[in-house]
Amino acid sequence: MQEEKAASDISAQETKIKKPNWLRVKLPTGESYRHVRNLVDTHKLHTICESGNCPNMGECWGSGTATFMILGNTCTRSCGFCAVATGRPDAVDWDEPQRVAEAIHLMKVKHAVITSVDRDELKDGGSIIWFNTIKAVKALNPDTTLETLIPDFKGEKENIQRVIDAAPDVVSHNIETVESLTRRVRIQAKYWRSMEVIRTLKAGGMRTKSGIMLGLGETKDEVIQTLKNLADNGCDVVTIGQYLQPTKKHLSVHRFVHPDEFAEYREIGYELGLDYVESGPLVRSSYHSEKHVIPGYGKENWLKEKELVA
Repeated sequence: MQEEKAASDISAQETKIKKPNWLRVKLPTGESYRHVRNLVDTHKLHTICESGNCPNMGECWGSGTATFMILGNTCTRSCGFCAVATGRPDAVDWDEPQRVAEAIHLMKVKHAVITSVDRDELKDGGSIIWFNTIKAVKALNPDTTLETLIPDFKGEKENIQRVIDAAPDVVSHNIETVESLTRRVRIQAKYWRSMEVIRTLKAGGMRTKSGIMLGLGETKDEVIQTLKNLADNGCDVVTIGQYLQPTKKHLSVHRFVHPDEFAEYREIGYELGLDYVESGPLVRSSYHSEKHVIPGYGKENWLKEKELVA
């Protein structure tokens, strides 16, 4: 009982932490934003921008881009950080792949990001819809580069292979947090299973990517170890951002990480051999993702920066 009370007291203190100035974002406005908003509504599409309460929605939608979420907007998992609804999902919509492809075509985007909820109740984990969506997008938008942010498919190699066979330009799977916090943050997920997913994708010839949230109680050494684990398992691109509590029912923010610390992790990531490190308080998985497609782009710019400083 004392431990529960202590945890409750800490949680109450954490929720009172005031957001620092560097986390302020502008409300989404503008003609381009309204255009995307109308397309999403008209084609009955789900976007993680909305479901995930992304702080960059105004900037990304304002430039005419969005991250689409397939397989519905109800997840079978109940992660402590995620604003996507948990429950019994609707039946699979087999027409969804074509609708997503047509929306990307209408938006005339040069780079698209697709993600999904977890569909653990399905034998294929939703991987057939994933395959069909990637193929449909590529067929209708041959000049559009494509990133896919996939679930772990419970580590089932056959389901992961379907994504590899569809051959998107980048395949991302988020580790989300350090090993010690995984059980609390990603209740039904496993740290090393996610590492194995990344290793499988890399072995399949994919450009690989993952993301980490900070401010959940992790230590600096744990963050560095996670970056090392990702690099050792074949991850090319890593995004590092600040965790923001979506509702009072979700995990509290333990601390707000200063931009200088994010900059330090960027340096460390490159030194560990990662090809692209996007690190900052408002960074999310799909932020600047059009640049993450290009091998060597991040590391080359980092090396140029170091030369200028020297």
